[in-house]
Amino acid sequence: MAGKFELKVSKNGKYYFNLLAGNGQIILQSEMYESKSAAENGIASVKKNAADDARYSREESKKGEPYFTLKAANHQVIGKSEMYSSKASMENGVESVKKNAPDAPVVEV
Repeated sequence: MAGKFELKVSKNGKYYFNLLAGNGQIILQSEMYESKSAAENGIASVKKNAADDARYSREESKKGEPYFTLKAANHQVIGKSEMYSSKASMENGVESVKKNAPDAPVVEV
């Protein structure tokens, strides 16, 4: 099964999306958007930027857990990963975004 984007509406009426891997696990989450069209633009930006390794920022939480963000050309964060137990797991997450995002369909939930 291929990956997909899930476009959702939060309880406060704002929009966000998750990129899911083929196994259904969330590999990238967006920020909150004021409108559906803004969230759709965010998805388009993820698809456009996912293959470019330079767009990924590898970070570490205060607890020492590795995670990554995906940034657009203007350096704005368009998605953030979960916290990983190791840097190797985080790199697998980056590779999963690169593999799944470009052709992933968008499903409204």
